[in-house]
Amino acid sequence: MGGELTYDEVGATAGELPAGYRHIRKSSRLGRGEDTFLAASDALMRWDVHRRAGLRVEADADTAAPGTTVVLRWFGFTIPCRVVYVIDEPHRRGFAYGTLPGHPESGEERFCVERDADGEVRATITVFSRPGRWFTRVGDPVARVVQSVMTGRYLRSFIARPSRG
Repeated sequence: MGGELTYDEVGATAGELPAGYRHIRKSSRLGRGEDTFLAASDALMRWDVHRRAGLRVEADADTAAPGTTVVLRWFGFTIPCRVVYVIDEPHRRGFAYGTLPGHPESGEERFCVERDADGEVRATITVFSRPGRWFTRVGDPVARVVQSVMTGRYLRSFIARPSRG
């Protein structure tokens, strides 16, 4: 699935979020140390965070890279996105993707894992969005709840859970 991004403020999740959109900025402590940082950032970059959150992932690359198109599927919804930038620093990794035509919302979402000087590892999700389809305009209050629920699911999905045998 291709097409142009459905918003103009490409890359804005890296700085001040643009006016005229809903803003979400949520973060969660994942633990401490290099092993936690590497496990969480690897899971993020390989789309495992999205899979663990309950989405079906169809990406044109195994890892997130600028220009990668990813189509997420959830309960019959098709959610097409394109990676607009990647963060790859010694203590910070992640990416942001923007919405493509057909996405229920219009805007950008950034996923970032950071390890501070004390070794604490946090995941942060930053979003600006507004309704992108007729059904999210009509059902905007429901769309906001769904977006909030999914943000929470992403944050809980950064660290692998033991499998139940």
